[in-house]
Amino acid sequence: MGMMKHFGFGWLTPALSYVVACAGAARGLRCMLRGLAATGASRRNRLLTAGAAIGSGVWTMHFVAMYGFAVDGTELRYDVPLTVLSLLVAVLVPGLGTFAVGHGRHRGLALVTGGLTTGLGVAAMHHLGMAAMRLHGGLRYEAGTVLLSVLIAVGATTVALWAAVTIRTVYAAVGASLLMGLAVSCMHCAAMAAVRVQPEPARTVPGGAAPMEFVFPIAVGLGSSLFLASAFVALSPTARQRAAYREAGELTVEEFPTAPVRPAPGDHDRAA
Repeated sequence: MGMMKHFGFGWLTPALSYVVACAGAARGLRCMLRGLAATGASRRNRLLTAGAAIGSGVWTMHFVAMYGFAVDGTELRYDVPLTVLSLLVAVLVPGLGTFAVGHGRHRGLALVTGGLTTGLGVAAMHHLGMAAMRLHGGLRYEAGTVLLSVLIAVGATTVALWAAVTIRTVYAAVGASLLMGLAVSCMHCAAMAAVRVQPEPARTVPGGAAPMEFVFPIAVGLGSSLFLASAFVALSPTARQRAAYREAGELTVEEFPTAPVRPAPGDHDRAA
């Protein structure tokens, strides 16, 4: 079995990946709450943005953490189509989960469905990202540890969604984001603990793209664009707030009506 290093840069990559996961969860949960307060196309668009923010945060977290992963005797590279597929899964499947929460008629069933869908999407993204890895050797997994990682992702994600939509305070939002970030990080650690590498000596470079050539530019570009989009959604007023603004404007007009214009002295004489 090949010697693996999970912390090639010390605690820098685990800490940074956790921060990225929490940031994606915070933006996603905020957008989801905005979507729950909206209707029609606005609700749909905000839920889509929520799923994209959560998924992009999870995907970026995975590859940031993988920068610290190394195997003795072989270079690590990534298959481009499979990496892109893992990104699509990370964005689309959590989107289905947020839709389940946003459009479910029964809150309990909607949360279970949303947590299950999102958790499975996170796990599927991880294993697709691992399948995209190219090295001189083969990968195998311990089934029990893989199952544990999936259960962690589903359970903690469900609790985070429940906290976000039930306890609607700033502290609940922060706590739910930290919990979801912890769930993703723990899932990643458990899934990586299940990995076993069987190296095969070779002199050629593995196929695929190096992380700095492909994964890093995508992570930076995607993270920046989704951050701006989700920030716009998160900061925009909800339907209730817009109604309150309109009501406040109407009250102001009623309380301070425009005074009639009185003619200046001498106007009547000039008119005559």
